Amino acid sequence: MNISKYQAFLKVVELGSLTRAAEALGYTQSGVSHIINSLEEELGFALLTRSRAGVQLTADGERVLPAIRSILNGASQLDQIVAAIRGLDTGVIRVGTFTSVAVHWLPGMIKVFQQDHPNIEFKLLNGDYHDVERWLADGSIDVGFVALPSRIDCRTIPLREDRLLAILPKDHPRAKLDKYPLSEIGSEDFISLLKNSDQDARRAMELAGVTPHIKFTTKDDYAILAMVENGLGISIVPELLLQGHTQNLRAMELFPGAKRTIALAIPDAGSLSPAVSRFVEYACRWVEEHPPKEG
Repeated sequence: MNISKYQAFLKVVELGSLTRAAEALGYTQSGVSHIINSLEEELGFALLTRSRAGVQLTADGERVLPAIRSILNGASQLDQIVAAIRGLDTGVIRVGTFTSVAVHWLPGMIKVFQQDHPNIEFKLLNGDYHDVERWLADGSIDVGFVALPSRIDCRTIPLREDRLLAILPKDHPRAKLDKYPLSEIGSEDFISLLKNSDQDARRAMELAGVTPHIKFTTKDDYAILAMVENGLGISIVPELLLQGHTQNLRAMELFPGAKRTIALAIPDAGSLSPAVSRFVEYACRWVEEHPPKEG
């Protein structure tokens, strides 16, 4: 079966539209529609339902999607292995990550990597912890940054411990303390990430036996910083996220202290492409060569 049909199908699923998929692939809309119809005819069942709102997977389409992703991943890995044997340096690396790593680590990692491997392309997916775990599970990414402990069934490479800090408005009554006592969390208006994204802070508060008074909830890490700056409450965030963003708020060590461990997660180390294997090596070395900034 022609692998280009799988590629077209996956692009339609990713974009949710035949028209947008056609634009991305350089085809006509009717051409993509013909490809999907041909694939459905070969398989013997419908993969997509079409409406004015776009396209959606059928139940059968949901069932075959992981296998189709696996076939395309395998084809990509084969291309990269062949290229490596021929002395070429090509390929695509799909990386999933969360905000603090996407902003403060990935650009530097990619810059160093691209100096030695300029022909490698990157596809970056940015979300929260839950998103990255889901992308790893369904094969949407080759490697992902996670916070340990993680529920994902992957090989993990711990990279660095990252302290959790309390953040307060600068004029907060407790801003002059050396450390923020976790026992006082329940008396404050607390600004929280969504439950799936907030394992770090929730774990620290559960271990301390305290329950926060959650006043606001958001999926955006930097929205939390802005809300704290404006006096809407306090929060607990990783130190890496605060890099370069402490001018208008007070960041304090917690008492008792808490931290997360940032790690790389690899779905199947035995099937890594040459490009992904090299990126993992570069990422680990970059973290070693860039220790946390003081203050």
